[in-house]
Amino acid sequence: MYEQIKKEDPKLYESIINEEKRQSEGVELIPSENYVSEAVLEASGSILTNKYSEGYPGKRYYGGQENIDIIENLAIERAKKLFGAEHVNVQPYSGSPANTAIYFALLKFGDTVMGLKLDHGGHITHGLPIAFSGKAYNFVQYGVNTKTGRIDMEEVRKLAHAHKPKMIVAGFTAYPRDIEWKKFKEIADEVGAITVADISHTAGLVAAGIIESPVPYFDVVMTTTHKTMRGPRGAIIMCKEKFAKDIDRAVFPGLQGGPHEHTIAGKAIAFLEALQPEFKEYAMQIKKNAHHLAEELIKRDFKLVSGGTDTHLILVDLTNKGVPGKDAQIALDKVGITLNKNTVPDDPRPPFDPSGIRMGTPAVTTRGMKESEMEKIAEWIDRTIQNVTDEKALMEIKKEVKEMCIRFPVPGIKI
Repeated sequence: MYEQIKKEDPKLYESIINEEKRQSEGVELIPSENYVSEAVLEASGSILTNKYSEGYPGKRYYGGQENIDIIENLAIERAKKLFGAEHVNVQPYSGSPANTAIYFALLKFGDTVMGLKLDHGGHITHGLPIAFSGKAYNFVQYGVNTKTGRIDMEEVRKLAHAHKPKMIVAGFTAYPRDIEWKKFKEIADEVGAITVADISHTAGLVAAGIIESPVPYFDVVMTTTHKTMRGPRGAIIMCKEKFAKDIDRAVFPGLQGGPHEHTIAGKAIAFLEALQPEFKEYAMQIKKNAHHLAEELIKRDFKLVSGGTDTHLILVDLTNKGVPGKDAQIALDKVGITLNKNTVPDDPRPPFDPSGIRMGTPAVTTRGMKESEMEKIAEWIDRTIQNVTDEKALMEIKKEVKEMCIRFPVPGIKI
């Protein structure tokens, strides 16, 4: 592979090969990352990248769309079947543009919206004051109960009745528990708010029926197509039919030009893969692995926000370990375990040097790792945190990590 890159751009080729080596020899615990199948890789790097296709199937602005329309319609129909959605737009480039398109479609600048605070597990597009969402709209932010680590739905209700938002956004990027979709819908109905669910992290678990879906209840549901979905980097927007025209107009021509049809082809393949029986087994194992990893960390005196996980994601507060999240991330990188520093609810430390770390199990599960490997990973994390500044100890752990990882090949990497 990459023979033309090797010939034309040796420096870039070297970095790709080094990245293959890093992925193959290390444990990937960033919960928003995963490994796509070789079929998705092929589609993402296909000649479909050559084609401009502004518009939608059957209504394009350029000619030569007969094959592109088939591909995009495949992605749409498979996503509808997978999630039980009335309408699906498969063109959003990524999650942030998709959320922006939803706001652009259904709100006016300055409208009041409710979303989960960033340091309580929300996303930057859920109303971070310095982000576009926080500047363009009047976001009222709810949080978790700092004692339980869970969203307090009565507090959400009180805020909703006090502020009368036009929209309520439910979803997360660092919240390890199930979301009470029905309660959110009940509260939204009480105040006449539009409901938007961001299931970017849990879409694979939702599609497999492992956790509850918001699609039957919510007006609009957005998800990225990587993470637990194991598709290419991108997003889709699902909605009730009555919002379809507004959503489509917001995506194109509202915010985007030509869609990336090579990526849409990869989405179509990922949706087909997710419709197979073995995908449900995979999703179940993601959850089993996360639960077991959480238990193993608790045994080693790690403090987990909310006390555990219902999903693929674990958030750890390292305050009792005396090691900031940034230092932990750097040390774990050295041993070949990749995760990210992360704020914890009401974190006294700054976002770039927070108190916590965030991890998840989608990628390791794709490689075939199960509960016994989670025990080893928990042990290595514990040893690393205990030896943050001991380079000799870290190199010994790195050797053990590599020895295990080479037994679990990464799809699409032949080393």
